Amino acid sequence: MLQKYKISSKYSVKEAIQRMDDHGIPVVFIVTEDDVLEGIFTHGDMRQFILKNGALSACITEAMNTHPIVFSSLKEVEEVRKARKMLVYPIIDKEKKLVHAIFEREPQSYNNARINNSLKEVPLVIMAGGQGTRLHPYTKVLPKALIPIGDLTITERIINNFVKYGCREVYLILNYKGSMIKAYFNELDKDYKIHYIDEERFLGTGGGLELLKGRIKGTFILSNCDVLINDDLECIYKTHINKKNKITFVCAIKNLPISYGIVQSDENGKIIDLKEKPEFSFLTNTGVYVIDSGVLEEIAPDEYIDFPDIAKRCMEKGEAVGVFPVPEQAWLDMGKINEMENMAERLKLKGEF
Repeated sequence: MLQKYKISSKYSVKEAIQRMDDHGIPVVFIVTEDDVLEGIFTHGDMRQFILKNGALSACITEAMNTHPIVFSSLKEVEEVRKARKMLVYPIIDKEKKLVHAIFEREPQSYNNARINNSLKEVPLVIMAGGQGTRLHPYTKVLPKALIPIGDLTITERIINNFVKYGCREVYLILNYKGSMIKAYFNELDKDYKIHYIDEERFLGTGGGLELLKGRIKGTFILSNCDVLINDDLECIYKTHINKKNKITFVCAIKNLPISYGIVQSDENGKIIDLKEKPEFSFLTNTGVYVIDSGVLEEIAPDEYIDFPDIAKRCMEKGEAVGVFPVPEQAWLDMGKINEMENMAERLKLKGEF
């Protein structure tokens, strides 16, 4: 059972993250050939390493926790669990070999929403006014917000993801085929309240937020209507609050392979480096943000503006704009037809769109 959780110290950070993604697990144990525990690596360790500008190509030993809390018996684990909760309780023998691990929850459930009320007071805003031209011909008939992924529309899936965390106030900013979206959601039997915000004209991915002035106070979450984040939404929200950010971008770790050999030369035309089909890693904007409502004051009435440009205005004023990294596999996007099909496949759904 433990084998899939074990990796050697020769792994890179990227390879460790890939192992976690492939198996849907929240942690890997770094062990020697004899199973001696050298360290552990979790999603939390991943975020800390990336936020310190650590390279994904770095050896896992640079990012792992080398002094994890360990236990010598099941009895010791049970005693500790009465007083505190941990992600995992590693059990080692006298030779410090990893022999067992107890998880607080089933490992496969860590990337799924836990039913709680941590976001009960946090409104969800969805930008649902775009034309979705990259999804033609589907969006010639339906607005992007109503494109079905299996037996539910993409917008329902986004909302349901937040409802599991207690969110009950949803704002849909509408423009293209807005009346169709209203008609659809008005007929739904739902346990959340929807507020419709109508743009007279499309105002980009950020301009319509100005219409929320006086409606939303405190912190809210903004999402494009074509993305799903399969990560701990409570942790994302709490990180934003604890860091005292004005805006927190949820960003996915993206690995981009290059199909060609890369040559680097100096000013005299001499080759100084050769890389055969390298892979570049970077953080990409998922289109999901945690936002302080004061940011709305940065938007003028009827102003066309994309949200990243609003964030730049805050940064220019010296306000804190942060990032919350998530694994690439935690980000599902359907901005294009092939991505829409991939989203359905990853959600293990059947049926036609």
